[in-house]
Amino acid sequence: MKHPFTQFHYCPECGSDRFMVNNEKSKKCRTCGFVYYFNSCAATVALILNEKNELLVCRRAKEPAIGTLDLPGGFVDMYETAEEGVAREALEETGLVVKETIYQFSLPNIYVYSGFEVHTLDLFFLCKVECTDHIEAHDDVMESFFIPLSVIDAEDFGLTSIREGLKRFTESYSL
Repeated sequence: MKHPFTQFHYCPECGSDRFMVNNEKSKKCRTCGFVYYFNSCAATVALILNEKNELLVCRRAKEPAIGTLDLPGGFVDMYETAEEGVAREALEETGLVVKETIYQFSLPNIYVYSGFEVHTLDLFFLCKVECTDHIEAHDDVMESFFIPLSVIDAEDFGLTSIREGLKRFTESYSL
């Protein structure tokens, strides 16, 4: 795992190549004085159950981890709350309309996008949806389907934080 410092060589303010490590969390430009703090990006994960206590899972249509199982979710857009972001992502990926979000927990993660390591804080939400009768697969999802919680194997999921989150959720969620 590379530290984000190694991926940024030029000051985003003035373009100088004198963009140096300032401390363990920031770099500072020795030309213009600009200081940039490296922080995690917010991402969301939707835990959607149907009336049979089955969890909605998706199969990834794109890298990273193409073809593996996943949960609906993604990055929170600017000017959007995490609750709005998880509802938007669920709708974009599955066609399901989220009517209520209940925060569960968060996990730090590194999401590799186009070869770039994005440090994220993944926020897991139990999402109640209007209806689970018709599920679609859109955006970066190949297919979506329900699996009984009792047979979920976290190792079938391609992303580290999703595996860890599923372990935590299935251990704590009363079946």
